[in-house]
Amino acid sequence: MTWKSNFAKGKELMLSTSSKKGIPHANIVLSLGLIENKLLVANCQMNTTLKNLKENNKICVIGGYFRIKGTVEIFSSGKYFDLSVKNNKEYKVSNAILITVKEVFDLDKCSLVNIRSN
Repeated sequence: MTWKSNFAKGKELMLSTSSKKGIPHANIVLSLGLIENKLLVANCQMNTTLKNLKENNKICVIGGYFRIKGTVEIFSSGKYFDLSVKNNKEYKVSNAILITVKEVFDLDKCSLVNIRSN
């Protein structure tokens, strides 16, 4: 099993953010999959998460036994927003959150993963 399979569409993920003042916050979301080697999730009801990401665009995401660290871009229209709406029929999508993966860590093996592999 590759690290990418833990972040595939439909997988439950734990997002962790921090406010500008360093106050941590976590949220559970469903993955919309990896697109162009970036992770896409939809913001449907994540008020604190979105506020934190606007103040501090760094994020940590747990999927299975893998941890991703990266930066985010937030879209309220366009290609990524349209994909988020199309793939989320249950809730109203406010924004698409696109995560650029900077680091992948295997929590089971306690080692960094080559993000270019798999």
